Amino acid sequence: MRCHPTVRPIFARMLATAPDRLVNPLARWRTDFPIFERRVYLNSCSLGALSRQARGRVAGYLDQWDDRGAANWYDVWWAALEELRVRYGRVLNAQPGEIALHASVSGILGVIGSGLDTRRRRRIVTTGLDFPTLPYQWLPRDVEVVILESPDGVSVPLEAFERAVNADTALVATSHVYFTSGAIQDVRAVGELAHRAGALCLIDGYQAAGQIPVDVHALDVDFYVTGGLKWLLGGSGITMLYARTATTAAVIPRATGWFAHREQFSFDPGHFAPHDDARRFETGTPALLAVHAQLGGLDVVEAAGIPAIRAVTSALTEDLIAAAQSRGLRPKVAATPAERSGIVMLPRTDPHADVARLAAAGFVVDSRPGHVRVSPYFYNVADDHRALLEELLDA
Repeated sequence: MRCHPTVRPIFARMLATAPDRLVNPLARWRTDFPIFERRVYLNSCSLGALSRQARGRVAGYLDQWDDRGAANWYDVWWAALEELRVRYGRVLNAQPGEIALHASVSGILGVIGSGLDTRRRRRIVTTGLDFPTLPYQWLPRDVEVVILESPDGVSVPLEAFERAVNADTALVATSHVYFTSGAIQDVRAVGELAHRAGALCLIDGYQAAGQIPVDVHALDVDFYVTGGLKWLLGGSGITMLYARTATTAAVIPRATGWFAHREQFSFDPGHFAPHDDARRFETGTPALLAVHAQLGGLDVVEAAGIPAIRAVTSALTEDLIAAAQSRGLRPKVAATPAERSGIVMLPRTDPHADVARLAAAGFVVDSRPGHVRVSPYFYNVADDHRALLEELLDA
């Protein structure tokens, strides 16, 4: 796994700084997130912090609603949807016509599942480290679901995919970054393996996009899903699907809606013609409040720059890991910095109690089975996680 070329020099400068003076060149953005006036926030992998920019975009939407009501649809709000498709495309290095908007990843998977032909190819391959939304989509269906287990709780070897993916496989669905360990998966290699067997590859990038550079064309995957909830700072209720035109054209969803209709405003109940591009995977009217919150989040992410965000987050993550190890903890993380993201799993006997105690002390983190999960991001500083560790171990 290689670092983005823009990441390396920033990362090197941060790590070259003396540990007690680790400098974050993006720390100026911290004042745009009011939560830091009250708490130490280290839970971006669950929910990105609310920015002043997102709040401002939402306030603007509410003012428009109050002032003009539905008249906004014909110019302002329709343009906001197209702006979001364009900007989501930039996050993934995709074209606007390759992007579909949705309210949730579960909804996206349901639409894809409704159009995927599993009559001859009945196998769906996923892993035990993926967010359960991936297998949940397929378990109720008349298909064979193969869930690959991890030997170390951190990653799944490519060899396991090689053994499972065969001529009966319709889809390989797995994560770019595992929510269970923060490990960055080599999804290009997974996609190549799927394609050699004639299968499609779907990547859940919810824990990746925003905190690491993503180029869906370079990754050569067929579907890529992500959204605003976490690292893209858009909150809940807005997600996106990238659909590769060359390989997904035959997937025609049966679960659909009027936003998938290319003659949307004909209002003809007897005729349905799906869009020729990724919008055929859309369903109903997007939640405009969430759309505007996401546009505000992207104002920050784009201005800070994803390569720089990756560099800063990597340096903070490495400092957190080293500080935890120096205090006798054994973080469950990938083997090398290039394979790690801004998710650090700290093994604990009672993580739920730890999280509650930390919350009472002003620290916001999360728990997963057997671990306290800590996720530094570009708006954090090293003192955040160092103070957290002191509080965590002061029991």
